[in-house]
Amino acid sequence: MGASPWLYIYAFVNPESGESRFYLVPVLNKDAYQAVMAAFAQSVGAGPEHHVLVVEDGGGFHVPALQGHPVGIQTVTLPPYSPELQPVERLWKLTDATLANQCFESLDDLQTTLGEQCAWLETQPDLLTRHTLFHWWPLCRN
Repeated sequence: MGASPWLYIYAFVNPESGESRFYLVPVLNKDAYQAVMAAFAQSVGAGPEHHVLVVEDGGGFHVPALQGHPVGIQTVTLPPYSPELQPVERLWKLTDATLANQCFESLDDLQTTLGEQCAWLETQPDLLTRHTLFHWWPLCRN
């Protein structure tokens, strides 16, 4: 069996700081979700002393492993059919910017272009904050 003919993005953004993580995966299922959540938790240092809240859209594949989410990760699921409440939804036009009106020779070419755009976006916290920090979003207070 060859490579998957699909490419999906998992994206995480802190609306206040603009810090982000993007993961490109060939499938959307519970195994991919669990792998991405584990990678995300490790990348942000989630653990017993550092808790991270992830706001999810309630996708059917958002299924934690039997032992639960990685230590330090907590989730809140938004009501169904409410993408306007999900800050990360506003990132898709930024991820798609380099894809518009393009015809890629292969999925690898698409993945390379999209990966480069996502890597660039991770270096643009001010841009991401402008797109994701809703006026009503609760700010973290230390």
